[in-house]
Amino acid sequence: MPDVSEPSDWTRVGDARLAAILIAIDGTGLGGVSLRGRSGGAREAWLDLLRELLPATTRLRRLPAHITDDRLLGGLDLAATLAAGKPIVERGILADSDGGLLLVPLAERMSPAVAARIVAAMDKGEVAMERDGLTQRLPARFGVIALDEGIGDDERLPAALLDRLACHVNLDEISDGDFRDAKHDTSIGPEEIVQAKDRLRSVAVTAETIEALCGVALALGIGSLNAPLRALKAARCLAALRGHAVVDDEDVATAARLVLAPRATRIPLAQNEEEQDLTPQDQEQQDVSDPEPPEAPEQPTPSAAELQEIVLAAAQAAIPRNLLARLVGRQSPRSHGSASGRAGQRQRTRRRGRPAGTRRGDLRAGERLNVLETLRAAAPWQRLRIRVQPGESATRRLEVRSEDFRIKRLKDRRETVTIFVVDASGSSAVNRLAEAKGAVELLLADCYVRRDEVALLSFGGRGVELLLPPTRSLTRAKRCLADLPGGGGTPLAKALEEAASLAIAIRRKHQTPTVVVLTDGRPNIARDGSKGREAAERDAIGSACALRETGIAVLLVDTSQRAGAGAERFAEAMGAQYLPLPYADARTLSEEVKARIGSPA
Repeated sequence: MPDVSEPSDWTRVGDARLAAILIAIDGTGLGGVSLRGRSGGAREAWLDLLRELLPATTRLRRLPAHITDDRLLGGLDLAATLAAGKPIVERGILADSDGGLLLVPLAERMSPAVAARIVAAMDKGEVAMERDGLTQRLPARFGVIALDEGIGDDERLPAALLDRLACHVNLDEISDGDFRDAKHDTSIGPEEIVQAKDRLRSVAVTAETIEALCGVALALGIGSLNAPLRALKAARCLAALRGHAVVDDEDVATAARLVLAPRATRIPLAQNEEEQDLTPQDQEQQDVSDPEPPEAPEQPTPSAAELQEIVLAAAQAAIPRNLLARLVGRQSPRSHGSASGRAGQRQRTRRRGRPAGTRRGDLRAGERLNVLETLRAAAPWQRLRIRVQPGESATRRLEVRSEDFRIKRLKDRRETVTIFVVDASGSSAVNRLAEAKGAVELLLADCYVRRDEVALLSFGGRGVELLLPPTRSLTRAKRCLADLPGGGGTPLAKALEEAASLAIAIRRKHQTPTVVVLTDGRPNIARDGSKGREAAERDAIGSACALRETGIAVLLVDTSQRAGAGAERFAEAMGAQYLPLPYADARTLSEEVKARIGSPA
């Protein structure tokens, strides 16, 4: 039986090669592997190695890009149904991958819906197909080979899918030549893989091994239970490969290095570093209260704590050096772009919108069939498809095949909802409330021309009030604006919270929200209703930061007579465009706002 090198002798190339061996042994149990790196020789060499190791009976299916639910889960085969005159069910790719591996190119661009269906099939081991009047449950136990070509940390696999893949291999630091040279350094082949598969069922695991893997995962800051479970399965595969009946320390340490180390979110402290945090008095008390126990007789096997230290040391040695910098980069806030302006975001639709031609396709994703173009595409081929045999009637039905289907292409724009948040407090009433009312009225008229919806929030002495829910009624909006009173305090924090909640609710309806805040930036009412400028500004900054995290486009118009740093500070906290207008009438104010959020077509 070929032996596997010690963990200290493995390089990045060796770990990548060992990951291919483990996937070949039990890709279904391990969930699969994530190969992060650009398309090139190293990745092709890894895939070639995997193909050489896989037994001849193992399936390796490729997931097409932009796959539909019918092709993924299965559904009605319309062309076969028309030809046979009865419902014909087509198996999906997930069901066809049962017992094998699913190769996913460009996995970092996978849609959340496709990822959710793949994860559900991996967890349940089956595919539930319920559509087009058909109901089926087919087995689907497979592993995933995810090819991740993302450049930064913002381009990664969906978290749920990445959590279920045992091995995370980074091929960016591996050259083509090094990997191909190391690929032939092992005598492990398809026969050894088949033997390891047979031995895998009888490999036993001790309770100390399970406790050690869970303790290492906790020490590395891994919160998911999938990580120690996948590491345990990897240890069993390694034991089966080496011909062991029970998982030993070497198997556990190697599995922790391969599975747990890439998932680490923190670097564990060594025991001497923890002791340095104690004061001399605490150290003396600890020495007096905890005398050294007598030496215990040597045990043939290490305890759970000792095994955990061994496994943790092996995993910690494989933690990348730039872990802290990478974690800081992931936690840094990112700006979320959101389209705003005259007509919202353009999007392709399946049910409604303006016609934009036709295309070849099928009805698997709910598209609308263009019957005339379909018949026109099928007509020239009828003489070749329908051959009248001697003695048959010349009257035959039209034969339509799947390549004749023509789907309607529709395009539509998302509706835009502009949320006006108007400061009606005493300070604004004294300064610019009249101009703000006039500007909002002009902006409402502009939104009416664009057929956009508008909403109106006011905040002042009576708190925050939704005067106008999202609507297209210009008359109702003007009436609410005319009845807007002025005076009282400035609960800016509560107003930003209400605006964020309303914008999120609008976005869930697949509309594009834009928030326009007109204020002088002088809050004096805290979130809990208490008075005090310091607490009010602190709460307003917190609400502004929360609004920024939603990724919604915001414009803050400083309506104070003297533009100061107060409103600008709130605009920076919420990631909004800042528009200072110390001297302007209603028309100038509205023109400037329209220039920032878009002008009518």
